Amino acid sequence: MLFGFLSPGKDAAPLTDPSVVRKRYTSLRLRTLAALTLVYAFYYVTRIPLSVLKQPLVDADVFNADELGTLSACLTGAYAFGKLGNGFLADRVNVARFIPLGLLLSALVNLWMGINSLFLVACALWLANGYFQGVGASASVRSLTQWFSGAERGRVYGIWSAAHSIGEFLTYVGTAALVAAAGWRAGFIGPFTASALVAIAAFFVLKDRPQVYGLPEVHDWKGEAHTDRTASTREAQLEVLRSPAIWVCAIASALMYVTRYGINSWGVLYLQKARGYSLLEANGIVGVNAFSGFLGSIAYGFLSDVVFKGRRPPATLIFGVVEVAALGVIFFGPVSTWVLTAAFFCYGFTLSGILAVLGGLMAVDVSSKKAAGMAMGFVGFISYVGATAQEKMSGWLLHESTTVLADGSKQYDFSTPVAIWVGASVASMLLAATLWRVRARE
Repeated sequence: MLFGFLSPGKDAAPLTDPSVVRKRYTSLRLRTLAALTLVYAFYYVTRIPLSVLKQPLVDADVFNADELGTLSACLTGAYAFGKLGNGFLADRVNVARFIPLGLLLSALVNLWMGINSLFLVACALWLANGYFQGVGASASVRSLTQWFSGAERGRVYGIWSAAHSIGEFLTYVGTAALVAAAGWRAGFIGPFTASALVAIAAFFVLKDRPQVYGLPEVHDWKGEAHTDRTASTREAQLEVLRSPAIWVCAIASALMYVTRYGINSWGVLYLQKARGYSLLEANGIVGVNAFSGFLGSIAYGFLSDVVFKGRRPPATLIFGVVEVAALGVIFFGPVSTWVLTAAFFCYGFTLSGILAVLGGLMAVDVSSKKAAGMAMGFVGFISYVGATAQEKMSGWLLHESTTVLADGSKQYDFSTPVAIWVGASVASMLLAATLWRVRARE
């Protein structure tokens, strides 16, 4: 029954009136891009509430830092396998149904997390959430390749990639406000409520591939050459696993995810413990990077498409240098709210562009269109292996360095985790530079 629900629709009789084709294509493309961006933003709302809740959970004696690191590792580890498995499926199913289904399941897991306080149950729930989260990116990118051509990919991918910044901003600001007003359980139940409503709406808004509506294949409509006429989906997916460029992308992305999840998962706690900010103040500062990331991912797409004519490495290097410099200010700069806020703005702006290209855009560029989901899923799998290792390592290091002060509060030594986060960004930037001569398949 489930497989029947997810089966791709059958091709409709082709429309013959060019004006009707143009009008319908334009309308459905805009609708699809807007819907994919919003829905994927709410995947983040159901994925990262634990980043906001770390200190409240510690204060309530629900979990300690090591257990929180384990929970985060459960999510990212399962997400790695979810990206790979669901990326394989995304090339074969109706993504317009697959995407909201994944979000609805993640929302339900958040509901149960808000009710539960047992560590082993929380681990099982967060493992399930990680796997369901793996639907979002791979299936979304698969849909984008069905509705947009190669020449447009950087721009539309940049717009869609802004979803993670929207989701992070909603979490760091909205979820933090809920927690401050109603306690830690509201930090899970609130995301459940909002995301479930979005998922239900998405079942009615998202669309299957163009041919189901009598429209031509997007490259044919745009008059662009493409190379997917004869390769089967299976052959195209095997090509992904044999591509050296995709392996380099995946490893560079994994290193960047060490930094990304270091900041996402522990940045609020770092600002509270190492810089002395309150929960709302810390979330406000970290939330700036989510807001600027919205702008950064769009800027990266236009820079690489328009200025560098579809070449990603030059834009990646520019963004990488600025991102490393911003990290230096965040962790080693002066203790100033304005300086920290500006540094987080620059960090988020550049990180989003780098994540867009290393986390999938470059891999999709060099892959067959028929394997877009697999390319995204494979890179995501390797990326979240890196994120998982970071989560567990950082949690363990912080737990081992815990000092209980006279007033009963806990203090942590962030020096080693910070060195790991910054070093991973430098290594990612250098590795990504080796892709300088790689060009898009189309």
